[in-house]
Amino acid sequence: MAVKPSKADKKIAYDQKLCQLLDEYTQILIAAADNVGSNQLQNIRKGLRGDSVVLMGKNTMMKRSIRLHAEKTGNQAFLNLIPLLVGNVGLIFTRGDLKEVSEEVAKYKVGAPARVGLVAPIDVIVPPGNTGLDPSQTSFFQVLNIPTKINKGTVEIITPVELIRKGDKVGSSEAALLAKLGIRPFSYGLVVLSVYDNGSVFSPEVLDLTEEDLMEKFAAGVSMVTSLSLAISYPTLAAAPHMFVNAYKNVLSVAVATDYSFPQADKVKEFLKDPSKFAVAVAPVAAADAGGSAAPPKEEEKKEEPAEESDDDMGFSLFD
Repeated sequence: MAVKPSKADKKIAYDQKLCQLLDEYTQILIAAADNVGSNQLQNIRKGLRGDSVVLMGKNTMMKRSIRLHAEKTGNQAFLNLIPLLVGNVGLIFTRGDLKEVSEEVAKYKVGAPARVGLVAPIDVIVPPGNTGLDPSQTSFFQVLNIPTKINKGTVEIITPVELIRKGDKVGSSEAALLAKLGIRPFSYGLVVLSVYDNGSVFSPEVLDLTEEDLMEKFAAGVSMVTSLSLAISYPTLAAAPHMFVNAYKNVLSVAVATDYSFPQADKVKEFLKDPSKFAVAVAPVAAADAGGSAAPPKEEEKKEEPAEESDDDMGFSLFD
């Protein structure tokens, strides 16, 4: 007869498993598991089997194991997980792509009825149409101020009605009405709250960023650094080209206003003394641009008008 393990043995086995996973995996998804059933969690484990492991447990036990393991190994990065263990959460250890694993987890959502006392995660709107209920059931609709009419012996909802708002608690009348209508408005599953990657913790929204988004944010950052550097006259790699151009403009202004000159300013001074030279220099470039784009005009074909027929061609004269 197999000996049933005690609570102490279970805690020791759990601690060993958690520490082993912390050593083997460097990527962890912290996911909320509110209203997730055991069968649903088992399906999630099957779907992630291969490169990911789902571990659930009490927060106090997980915090204690992580703290002791961090002290034992000297890896203080594990302590970043402790503030994230709040509420009904679980850990998903993975070696795969974080975005793909997060999308795979999001697939396993199951519809659930509106139970009394639950906080609505979304707005619940009852659509218009025939409910299939007999006229004796109109009391439910009257209590909730839902406009109805009797059509062919059944109750019909006239207009769409926002029955429950996001964040509100589900009342007994709302739950009873949704159950009668067969509406399961809520869907539950593991929801990724935070991402742990080699000691760094960030929001799961970061996983949705594309290369274009990163380039756009990087360009915006470079622009801000350049503007700040120019404003306080502090040289940086981003602001250096603009500083050189501004310095050249300042020196050129001094050279134009005084007798001082340097090779780069001589040409500008010549153009200022004789503006016609500037026009001559620009004309070939403008002509080349115009010649490449403009199409040769089509010569209009001259159509010869037929000569008017004279009376002699008819074989007689006007005076004959």
